[in-house]
Amino acid sequence: MTDAPVVPQRCVLVLPSTAEFDSRTYRIASTLSGRGHEVTVLARLAPGLAVAEEHPAGYRILRVPVSAAGGLPGPVRRLAARFRRDPAAPSGSRAGPVGQAGGSVRAGPPRVRRSIAGFDRLAAIALTVRDQRLATQRAAPAADLVHAMAYMGIPIGLDLGRRDGAVVVYDARDIYVDAANLARLPKPARRVFARLERGWARRATRVITVNRPYAEVMAERFGVPEPLIVLNCAYRREPGPDRPRRFHERLGLPATTRIVLYQGGFSRDRGIEQLIAALPGLPDAVLVLLGYGPLQAELEARAQEADLAERLFVLPAVDPTELIDWVASADIVAMPIQPTTLNHRLTTPNKLFEAMAAGVPVVASDLPGMAGIVGETGCGVLVEPADPEALEAAIRGLLQLPREAREAIGRRGLEAHLATYNWEAQAAILLGEYGRLTGRPW
Repeated sequence: MTDAPVVPQRCVLVLPSTAEFDSRTYRIASTLSGRGHEVTVLARLAPGLAVAEEHPAGYRILRVPVSAAGGLPGPVRRLAARFRRDPAAPSGSRAGPVGQAGGSVRAGPPRVRRSIAGFDRLAAIALTVRDQRLATQRAAPAADLVHAMAYMGIPIGLDLGRRDGAVVVYDARDIYVDAANLARLPKPARRVFARLERGWARRATRVITVNRPYAEVMAERFGVPEPLIVLNCAYRREPGPDRPRRFHERLGLPATTRIVLYQGGFSRDRGIEQLIAALPGLPDAVLVLLGYGPLQAELEARAQEADLAERLFVLPAVDPTELIDWVASADIVAMPIQPTTLNHRLTTPNKLFEAMAAGVPVVASDLPGMAGIVGETGCGVLVEPADPEALEAAIRGLLQLPREAREAIGRRGLEAHLATYNWEAQAAILLGEYGRLTGRPW
């Protein structure tokens, strides 16, 4: 990583999730702890999880309970709680759950309702962040460097950096104003969020991100130097002598069954619906969805439908330390992400690098973020994401190749992983920047 002797330091990573399945956090934290640093991951508490956890890789996870209601000032929170419990309160007037801080918006023209709902969503985000900030201030140890993940992590990271006089890194892993639910907010609400994020980015010591297209957009929008690029690659992995068969063993599938894998977040526009639609044209294969997210219940229900039973399987996310073995058990990894937002068009998803590390061919959307890597390495096939027939044909074409030809495509991805697209190479970039920012070798 670096020739200078490592100076043990204290790093705090702030994460707006539970830290169970976040592979980027795992890789950073395990790398740092393996080099003798004191590493704490500050995350959110969820049912069934420990408040404090010692990870086998040598770092500590501290979790705090977080809610939008918890971010309200004390008197307002107590009043809202009493109002929610009051059986005489008019229907529809009680305080809403997280994400609905002011309750339902029912009156007015649709455009007005959308605008109010958008600012309601921003208010819920702000209150949730405030609650985590207050809880984190009490729980967080002192830090020399704070690495804050995502837009809901950076305000907390900035607070800790100010408290400790520490370097603060903003890890902007998406173009958030053009991603997921934020992309669907009305323009006035999105402008408010964009202004907030720009201020956070400028207050951070350094912004980093996950690919060059993102970096170019962020440099222009934030008005900061081009962010450091640290790709979401997997740890360098030499394949074993035998191919894993995790899915066949877990699901009791015949040895001849082909596995088409989607792994990652269960949310809209990731191509999951298109993959399910392609299944009838893939008679010798099953589709496995491995992950978690807001569509999980819906997908599990679809897997029970008569025409999809024994063809579609939904499995829970696995620990990052085991993920590559599961991916290596597939025949194809599919990532037909839809170009519905700027963030999706420019994305280089984790699953691309994980498939390369597993030596499995990919079917990926022909979009600017992914196309260059897939084309350069020859690790798979690019497809027009909005064309379901093209998606089906691409998957079927790979499955119909002789085994040696299909495995050769996977090997090209593996070779690129071993040579270039691996976490060890990316960690060297990150540690070098940590050293530059703190003046001490990491």
